[in-house]
Amino acid sequence: MKIVIPDWGTMAMEEMGFSVFERFGEVVCCGSTRPEDAARNIGDADIVLVNKTPITAEVMDQCEKLRYIGLFATGYNNIDIPAARAHGITVCNAGAYSTNAVIQHTFALLLSLAGNLPRYERAVADGEWERSATFSYFPYPVHEITGKTMAVIGYGSIGQGVARVAAAFGMRVIVCTRTVPEACPYELVTQEEAFRQADVLTIHCPLTEKTAGLICRDTLALMKPTAYLINTARGGIVVEQDLADALNEGRLAGAGVDVLAQEPMRPDTPLKTSKNCIITPHIAWSALETRARLVDIVADNVQNWLDGHPTNQIC
Repeated sequence: MKIVIPDWGTMAMEEMGFSVFERFGEVVCCGSTRPEDAARNIGDADIVLVNKTPITAEVMDQCEKLRYIGLFATGYNNIDIPAARAHGITVCNAGAYSTNAVIQHTFALLLSLAGNLPRYERAVADGEWERSATFSYFPYPVHEITGKTMAVIGYGSIGQGVARVAAAFGMRVIVCTRTVPEACPYELVTQEEAFRQADVLTIHCPLTEKTAGLICRDTLALMKPTAYLINTARGGIVVEQDLADALNEGRLAGAGVDVLAQEPMRPDTPLKTSKNCIITPHIAWSALETRARLVDIVADNVQNWLDGHPTNQIC
């Protein structure tokens, strides 16, 4: 059995390597694969283990032996699912592997915004504190998050975890979710209410046709000018020019984003020069412990498929 990993460079698991997959057969590993090279690199593989390389209907047409696609990710928007069904290809993702890391990064972004930490770090590096007349130098506003309202958009494992941590901070939590959860301890609100009430609006829903461009001029106009937006989900959920305009015009206090519509970031990304916008390079999922867990889940998925009872199956 031949296994191709077309974008192992996105995992950067030098500490572990891909030897865990060699028990299944021959492993061919590429650091990265351009979309136009996907079919050629996959070739006659039986199994593809992929992170972000697009596996389109055209790729599946050309890779006739392909029977299984395993994702090093929870999201699967890079896979043509209808085409996979038509070809009889099983697709399995890695659900909930990054929950702890993404929760942690969500609050890292929020606390950085509330504490104005990037500006203070630059101020210290530039010698401003050394020139201060007093022991405590705080020209930039700092805010507590206790007592503030956090609106959680999406209530999967990450959204639930973020809500629990927010409550531990003493925040009021409201939840907006497509599927009504059982025994949710927080107030469930409509999308409009979430935008209007939020002091912090944090996104934890998948990128779909319905959520693409959810954060746009119209929804941003509902928010308080003192509010923060956090996005650790998918970049396409945000219309970046609209968010940049809201920040630059003072209609939103700040934003922390770990994802962008196009990655790697384009030089002309409007958020790059926006006021009070913290951008991290899609690292919320990347803790070493998280990636090790991910590799184990993907390997278990392959084994379970071979044993005839696939887990985390999308199709």
